[in-house]
Amino acid sequence: MEKRRLYIGLDIGTKYAMVSYCMEGMSEPETVSKVAGSEIYQIPQLLCKREGLGQWFYGEEAAQMAKGSAGLLLDSLYVRAGKREEVMLEGQKYSYLELFTLFVKKLLTLPAKLDPNVAVEQLVITTEALNRENMELFSAVMEKLDITPGHFSVIDYPESFYYYAMSQKRELWLHHVELFDYRKSDLKYVSLERNEKSIPQVITLKEHNFGPLSGDKDTDFYNAASSAFGKRIISAVYLVGDGFDGEWMQKSLQYICGGRRVFLGKNLYAKGASYAASVLGGIRPWNFVYMGENALKFNVSLKVRDKGNLAFYSLLSAGENWYEAKGECEILLSGSAEIDFWLQEADSREARIDTLELTDLPERPDKMTRLRITAKPLTDQKVKVVIRDLGFGEIYKSSDKTWEYEMET
Repeated sequence: MEKRRLYIGLDIGTKYAMVSYCMEGMSEPETVSKVAGSEIYQIPQLLCKREGLGQWFYGEEAAQMAKGSAGLLLDSLYVRAGKREEVMLEGQKYSYLELFTLFVKKLLTLPAKLDPNVAVEQLVITTEALNRENMELFSAVMEKLDITPGHFSVIDYPESFYYYAMSQKRELWLHHVELFDYRKSDLKYVSLERNEKSIPQVITLKEHNFGPLSGDKDTDFYNAASSAFGKRIISAVYLVGDGFDGEWMQKSLQYICGGRRVFLGKNLYAKGASYAASVLGGIRPWNFVYMGENALKFNVSLKVRDKGNLAFYSLLSAGENWYEAKGECEILLSGSAEIDFWLQEADSREARIDTLELTDLPERPDKMTRLRITAKPLTDQKVKVVIRDLGFGEIYKSSDKTWEYEMET
């Protein structure tokens, strides 16, 4: 029997993790709880190895095992793995990279426990912020788990919110969509806006940190919300985080709910990552481009002749995560020893042409020079292009010449 394909979203915080998944035919992702029938979705980032045995426990079970003095409790796995820390257990050294990998592996088994006839098709990890260090960490974890780059991606919380919000019914994103994140001491705010004139529609997020709420949190939150909303028409408001627990919201909640749909929960980012996995996996139609902090801000294309017809070949697309994006192709050079790159911002119909001259390229007959072109972003607004002369088979040997060029908007 062919296994059903899983599209998993993992929310990896500093202390907890959450798992959401979806499959074809599901209207929305489900978040997994280790406690049957409960909505306790946060899984503590804990591991405990049972003394004298090769048995590992994770999450709340690890905490319970350590309380019984049956093993040493290991916490903050993601943070410690990022610092490349190590620990000695029963005379054996373990790297936190190995331990964090084991924790992630156990998380990925949770959906399979609900239905054993499934396999991970696409995995998206979401975390608070992206940088070179945690991208390298997640890539190392995926390599150890034999999950290839085409089947996983890493996004930050704002992008996860984007996938979540734009996966809802149209009436929930017809106008502005707002998010308040109160997981730590600071109240953070994200406003989602879309350009209805662009095709596909370009989505941008505006972020603001209101800082910590004072002793009168209700009044502070009311003031923050009224300042953020202004006179704009807002379709939906999402409240995320432990900070909203309790019954302290009175005046503020009454104001926020005035003519707006309001949703409160803790698993939005995990669900957003699962929505992202289904989009990247090709089972969910998508007509939007996200222009966030980590999104490449412009398209890079080549004008080529394919079977006699002129067409544009896309090397890099605006909206791709610039940490992960890479474009590569091989072409036969025709005409002068120059390559034209077409650069176009996501919300513009105008393109700029950057021309790279291939100096000292050996003279050969037309279409007898094969070139490999590789494009890799250096930032969200700068791309490095490397062109290598491959020659033409046995007829014309490669000169091993390479040309490098940086382009930016």
